[in-house]
Amino acid sequence: MNKPMETKKLVAAISLIPESAPFDEAQRAWLNGFFAGMTGIEEMMARSGSASVAQLETAEPEIEEDFPWHDDALAIDERLALAEDRPYERKLMAAMAQLDCGSCGYLCQSYAEAIASGEETNLTLCSPGGKETAKAVKKLVKIGGDSVSAAPATAAPSSAAPGTSRKNPVTAKLIESAKLCGEGSNKDVRHVEIDLSGTGLSYEVGDALGVFPENCQTLVTQILEHCLGDESARAAAATTLATRDLSMANEELCELFDTIVSDGLEKERLQKLKADDDQLDELDVLDFLQLFSDHKVDPDALISTLTELNPRLYSIASSQKAHSDAVHLTVGKVTYEKNSRLRKGVASTFLAERVDAGSDLKVFVQKSHGFTVPANDNDPMIMVGPGTGIAPFVAFLQERQSRGAKGDNWLFFGDQKSETDFLYREQLTSWKSGGQLQRLDTAFSRDQEHKIYVQDRMLENGEELFAWLERGGYFFVCGDASRMAKDVDAALHKIVETHGKMSADEAKAYIKGLKDKGRYSRDVY
Repeated sequence: MNKPMETKKLVAAISLIPESAPFDEAQRAWLNGFFAGMTGIEEMMARSGSASVAQLETAEPEIEEDFPWHDDALAIDERLALAEDRPYERKLMAAMAQLDCGSCGYLCQSYAEAIASGEETNLTLCSPGGKETAKAVKKLVKIGGDSVSAAPATAAPSSAAPGTSRKNPVTAKLIESAKLCGEGSNKDVRHVEIDLSGTGLSYEVGDALGVFPENCQTLVTQILEHCLGDESARAAAATTLATRDLSMANEELCELFDTIVSDGLEKERLQKLKADDDQLDELDVLDFLQLFSDHKVDPDALISTLTELNPRLYSIASSQKAHSDAVHLTVGKVTYEKNSRLRKGVASTFLAERVDAGSDLKVFVQKSHGFTVPANDNDPMIMVGPGTGIAPFVAFLQERQSRGAKGDNWLFFGDQKSETDFLYREQLTSWKSGGQLQRLDTAFSRDQEHKIYVQDRMLENGEELFAWLERGGYFFVCGDASRMAKDVDAALHKIVETHGKMSADEAKAYIKGLKDKGRYSRDVY
């Protein structure tokens, strides 16, 4: 066979000149051959031989894998159903929260693949998914992941630069944790400042700060009341329990008590808990120990059933251009009653109550996945951040101010009451009066009988909001994923339909286009 001739036939079939170009067929053929020679295609073909030519002639394009469950608007049972016939690692991916938020240190796909391969043994890293995801992942691991254990494991040393990974945090110092809410508020929101001097840590707006918290000492003491051992053993156990996850009773704890409990009724209660994940999920470690309060447990045995506390991620509320040696956070303190006991959010109460100014904190920076200010300083920016969702937008505005950006800025902020819950009121109103913030629309749900939310303000200003999008505006959302973010997304679709005069499908395609171009980004949890 004449290989060069076969090559020339194939080269002739390769069109480097677009059909729309103003050339006739002969001119186009000559130009294709000329440019093929210049780019080395003909030489490569000649060297490759007839077998390679045949391969190229018969090669089929690689089909990109689709992930139909990768949609945070779907319920977890819907996502799992869509992945029912897919490989094990894809079922695991469907159990994740689908936010690609990076809170686990991975993306949804890579976290699932790390679990499936056995590289990652911590099954509770998906913080937006919470107990729902952890429960589904553990079930999937039981069915299809014999190589993976849900038991706690010591994190392997990380080769990442210090402070850039949850496996390799740095030590920083707390500057202050100051209340942002006024007297009489139903909330306790803190402005937290952390000194980064000497850490070498750097961050960009849109990034999150990972903080390693410690448990409330009162809770640890209550757990130790159910443990064996002398004072020194209990003191050693207290130090370890401070850094273990005490929020969920687990199957390993059930298995431990199966070796301790002998009474018939208690055995029956334990078996019911082991068989009913929903009932077990309602208990934390202290709840479980109180159910079997007639039995003391060895503290080391108890600790062996518990996983390490995961770090908590907080959207950064500062620009390093404005605060070179510090990082700011906006933290809502979480407390609630359950089963006649006061429960405390581990990290939020840690930062609000249990760390004094000057104390050490273990922290790291979690890079964002495209959630940041527009690269072009002239592009408009629309931000929706109710409650503590305001955090990254304070950073965005500081960044734009530091850069002298000329692009228009529009913020939607909402909370309960304007008198007590207008977070960063002084700074925001100053930006508004100074022209840094062109529009500031607020929604305080309890200032009137009828509750008003940020999505209501969006709809009221839908025509102008759509006009901002049409002139290249970027749309950002930060806050609660389960309710607020969904309501805001629904409002955005309605605005595009109404003011863009589009059908529902056309509006959906328009908004998908914004996402594909990086002009619709969310930091939700």
